[in-house]
Amino acid sequence: MIIRSKAPLRLGLAGGGTDVSPYSEIFGGAVLNATINLYAYATIIPGGDKTLFRAEDKNEAMEIASETVHGSTGSFSIAKGVYDRVISEFGLKPAPFSLTTYVDAPAGSGLGSSSTLAVAVLGAFAEWFRLPLGEYDIARLAWDIERNDLGMAGGKQDQYAATFGGFNFMEFSGNGKVIVNPLRIRDQILNELSNNILLYYTSTSRLSSSIIAEQQHNVRNDVKESVEAMHKLKELSVRMKEVILKGELDELGELFNLSWEYKKQMADGITNRDIDLIYRAALDAGATGGKISGAGGGGFIFFYCPGNTRYRVLRALEKFGGREQKYQFTKNGLVTWSI
Repeated sequence: MIIRSKAPLRLGLAGGGTDVSPYSEIFGGAVLNATINLYAYATIIPGGDKTLFRAEDKNEAMEIASETVHGSTGSFSIAKGVYDRVISEFGLKPAPFSLTTYVDAPAGSGLGSSSTLAVAVLGAFAEWFRLPLGEYDIARLAWDIERNDLGMAGGKQDQYAATFGGFNFMEFSGNGKVIVNPLRIRDQILNELSNNILLYYTSTSRLSSSIIAEQQHNVRNDVKESVEAMHKLKELSVRMKEVILKGELDELGELFNLSWEYKKQMADGITNRDIDLIYRAALDAGATGGKISGAGGGGFIFFYCPGNTRYRVLRALEKFGGREQKYQFTKNGLVTWSI
């Protein structure tokens, strides 16, 4: 038997950061995101003498005796952490298997790759053991494993985006409750959005934990500029949702630009000289706005390019050594199957 799963990566369109504790607990958060056709994949093959973890995108592998308690540090921390939690949570007996993973984007790229991988691995185990987990259950458990079991910094949007898929407006309340509101967007609007939103990889990655730690510090210490910026980002997520649903797409560039200006006020390190040069070059070439997807500091940037300006923007960005990432928006989230 072979068990497989795949979960989509996401673009954080608006409100990112307001899903991070303690802001979401104190004030409540709101995020607008959309999944794209880049994925995290997981394959489990039961059996064998030992447990094998393999990350094909990193060309890394690890063998462990099947009776060993895997722990949650070092290489393959997400895969081991998910396995440990599944075994303990559902009272299962450890058995040897091989787990192979692959992610279409590198860690630190700002597309939620680590959390999407956690969802894909958890989905594969849920398929193997026929675990009674719905969409909210999987997203919540993946978040709990990352944030509490593994101590990885971050928010909540990525696990829910990867599990549910599509365009979603997500609300995060102080009692830990998460509500995922799927948006029904006409196909012509989706096509226009994917045509006009240029996704650009800076060819750099960043460690988001330091940026998130400063953001959390600013909220705990009531740093006015940072907290007010998060309030504005939350408001912009609501406005952007309305704009997309109504098809008023000419406003998106300005909203992305405002979102980027507020995002930079949340913490140091969200931008740098190279990012600022890329951003200015894109706007000079015809983009009307843009922002980094994720915590900031590197990874992917997207720009809104109305009309046919995307081609001029691409030419203007050639000198920075990055590359365009082709994509389409997707409507489906986590998918699992057995053969």
